[in-house]
Amino acid sequence: MTEKPDNIGEDEGFSAHRFSVAPMMDWTDRHCRIIHRLMSRHARLYSEMVTAQAVIHGNRDRLIGFDALEHPLALQLGGNDPMLLAQAARIGADFGYDEINLNCGCPSDRVQGGAFGACLMREPALVGDCVAAMKAAVSIPVTVKCRIGVDDQDPEAALDALTASVRAAGVDALIVHARKAWLQGLSPKENREIPPLDYERAYRLKAANRELPVSLNGGIKAPAEWAAHLAHLDGVMVGREAYQNPEILLQVDSLLFGQPAPVADAFAMLEALEPHIARHIERGGRLHAFTRHLVGLFPGRKGARQFRRHLAEHCVKADATLADLRAAAAHVSRHEAQAA
Repeated sequence: MTEKPDNIGEDEGFSAHRFSVAPMMDWTDRHCRIIHRLMSRHARLYSEMVTAQAVIHGNRDRLIGFDALEHPLALQLGGNDPMLLAQAARIGADFGYDEINLNCGCPSDRVQGGAFGACLMREPALVGDCVAAMKAAVSIPVTVKCRIGVDDQDPEAALDALTASVRAAGVDALIVHARKAWLQGLSPKENREIPPLDYERAYRLKAANRELPVSLNGGIKAPAEWAAHLAHLDGVMVGREAYQNPEILLQVDSLLFGQPAPVADAFAMLEALEPHIARHIERGGRLHAFTRHLVGLFPGRKGARQFRRHLAEHCVKADATLADLRAAAAHVSRHEAQAA
């Protein structure tokens, strides 16, 4: 079990999901989450999706282990068997996660083959059974991340049916990716871009379910958009923008929680990151495990292109050290913000 630091708790007066970073396969691993946490104390972070069976039968430290710094942190599970999900949720709670989230939105071939993820939008009663089983197994919040529908479903009826089922099961919050998922004909990447966004559908859902915390995901970018959505909903979940332009996270605590960011800028974040990288390398890990998540730093700054090139040419090497990361950052101007 990973102990939670004493200074981490619910944000007084705010929804626990006021701002969160979306779970993203191959991106939001434990190294990425440390980078994000160093830029915001309050953003809720999510693991990559892990199947219930993998949690039960796999290498748990490798699959779901995390650093105590990462709190508040949710474990996202994939699956469709209530008993297996309950068992995996119990394992996640024992590991110290703050929330268990059920994936009902991923459209990949893998989840379609296993009849979970976005496929579950077609089976609201089963989703309710899954939530009820997990709620009975753990004392931490159980949440669901879903789409507004799949394929030819009517988003009004589909989302209402899913919501009614999980509410009856006691779900603690719903995170709505405000796009349909097309299970045939579109790749997972296309499913994040092509189906049109329908934020109004999420707004209507919240209006009809005042007591249910509802967060919005999908296409949210500039910080100026956060407050506009929060006028209608309890939270915003930012995905690709937080990964590809992570410095926006430096604005989360001040804009949404009335507190200063943990560090002054991306340079200070890199300094705070060094002890974590050093421990990782001492344990036999590679620098690239962290630096692959840093490519989006320093947008628009003089030297940013050289920074990215240095990461790609030097920090990927098996024997790369912190000196290589420092050399990469040395290319970037601390004062000039211009096209790199």
